[in-house]
Amino acid sequence: MSACEDTPVETNSSGNCAGHNEPFAVSRRTVLGVGAAVVAGSLPARGFGQGSEIAEIQIELLPGDPAHSLQLQTTVNGQPVSILIDARTSLLDLLRERLALTGAKKGCDHAQCGACTVHVDGRRVASCMTLAAKMEGRQVLTIEGLSGSEGLHPMQQAFIDHDALQCGYCTPGQIMAAVACVAEGNAVSREQIQEFMSGNICRCGAYVGIVAAIEDAAAKMGRG
Repeated sequence: MSACEDTPVETNSSGNCAGHNEPFAVSRRTVLGVGAAVVAGSLPARGFGQGSEIAEIQIELLPGDPAHSLQLQTTVNGQPVSILIDARTSLLDLLRERLALTGAKKGCDHAQCGACTVHVDGRRVASCMTLAAKMEGRQVLTIEGLSGSEGLHPMQQAFIDHDALQCGYCTPGQIMAAVACVAEGNAVSREQIQEFMSGNICRCGAYVGIVAAIEDAAAKMGRG
């Protein structure tokens, strides 16, 4: 039998691999076997028990570990909240995963895109990079709490009127930042609005409508 028989390599009439004068001493099957043995030999000698120990370590580090827990007292959208959290939980994860307030979006998770923008004590923050533990005794406002019993907030209505959105993913963060822009007195000119809103990225490119919506809402909010 040719040494090359178990490979797809073409052989010549003498049984050697085509293009070679000497027969192959090692087949592909042998190479694969040796490679598997090398990989297996490089692994720790311990069996499945080690994987179980790794899983146990990961479980210990998951949020909710009593060693890292604290009781948080805060106010979200006007409602008092008392909740046991992991001290390492971000405000964004608290809102989305624990309180089911999914308006704030997780975009870059590095405070670069603005999709997670909410208000804390009236000022905008990137909730993805803000520790929930820092909300003790503070007032948190999300897009879900922006409108009142009388209907949509003027900024929400302005975004609709000026088509200031396309896919809508960044819109909650855009609106929360826009409200802060007006409230902090930064909506006095188009250039100033653009500068203030530069931290909120719209990948659909609805910037013209966003600026127009802010100008419109600012007048209705008495800040324009």
